[in-house]
Amino acid sequence: MASIEIDILNPKAEKLLKNLADLKLISIKERKTDDFLKFVQNLRQKAKDNPPTLEEITKEVEVVRTKRYGKAKR
Repeated sequence: MASIEIDILNPKAEKLLKNLADLKLISIKERKTDDFLKFVQNLRQKAKDNPPTLEEITKEVEVVRTKRYGKAKR
């Protein structure tokens, strides 16, 4: 079974999807939580007592950029 995420652009498409669900060809599950928001809240909680300094953030960004683009720091 494959799972996909669909952005509905036209209300008629939602009706079609509901009809397919009624025919038991697909199942529709609505997300109850926002995973990104949960992730951000978790990061904020962890950084609450000991927030990273600007230098630490800059260093981490440079490390990631170097790995991603394969360029040495100038």
